[in-house]
Amino acid sequence: MNNNLAAELTAIVTDKNEDQLFVQKNGVTYKVLSDVQASIGDVLKGFAYADKQDALVFTTDIPAIRPGTYGWGEVVKVNRKLGVFVDIGWPDKDVVVSMDDLPAEGRLWPKEGNRLFLSVKVDEKGRIWGILAEEAQFFDDYVEGTKDMHNNDVKGTVFHLKKSGTYAITEEKLILFIHPSERESEPKMGETISGRVIGLREDGVLYTSLKPRAHEVMEEDAMMLLEVLKRSEDGEIPFHNKTDPETIKNQFGISKGQFKRAVGRLMKRNLITQDEHGTRLTDFPAEDKE
Repeated sequence: MNNNLAAELTAIVTDKNEDQLFVQKNGVTYKVLSDVQASIGDVLKGFAYADKQDALVFTTDIPAIRPGTYGWGEVVKVNRKLGVFVDIGWPDKDVVVSMDDLPAEGRLWPKEGNRLFLSVKVDEKGRIWGILAEEAQFFDDYVEGTKDMHNNDVKGTVFHLKKSGTYAITEEKLILFIHPSERESEPKMGETISGRVIGLREDGVLYTSLKPRAHEVMEEDAMMLLEVLKRSEDGEIPFHNKTDPETIKNQFGISKGQFKRAVGRLMKRNLITQDEHGTRLTDFPAEDKE
């Protein structure tokens, strides 16, 4: 096995033509990817690996992600029988994170465009694999949250999935924890999530909710109700705040409390009026009721 794969090394320029340089180390030849000026016999320092075509290549630009160092890579392809391919910044090379290192449930695998924090390793057959950072590595270098962050909007990348909840980390290295009760569905590994801070754990981890704020939910319900009124024949519906809850639930798919809040929000904006006969748009004339 070539022990110089995915490794920093010094090599001697052994061949040169108009378009290409070649270097050699321990009798193994590598094609130089970097645009460097060198002559035969010069010594270059760089990084060697096998590209997508298994050709041995050498770059003088040492990559940020290499054995022993971690960084963020982007998922570029998903193969259910193998794992996910990740772009880690190596020219003409993506690394595979094995399916053995991904969630057992396929629906929680990262998808294209998601980000993973990883390093690389070379196995006994000379294959280069991506290896995900352990949970402890995120906690080694994180920023503790503070009480004044309560209700702040936050955005983070999911790095760990547990039965107790989901962990994500922000660009500022704040760690977020989302309890299953504070999400509509479980985020994927590597997914970017947006939420709001709802509490502070003793160790500075921010309890986070992915559910919309109450006023945002109310706004959605109000928009839905307004759309129903606009689509009605005369800008009116035979439902009001005295209508029984089951009827409202069957008709609109929301609770009576949500219905009343939506009505209140629309009335506050003078978009609707309501009486014992129903609810109507303000720009439709009210008809006399028998």
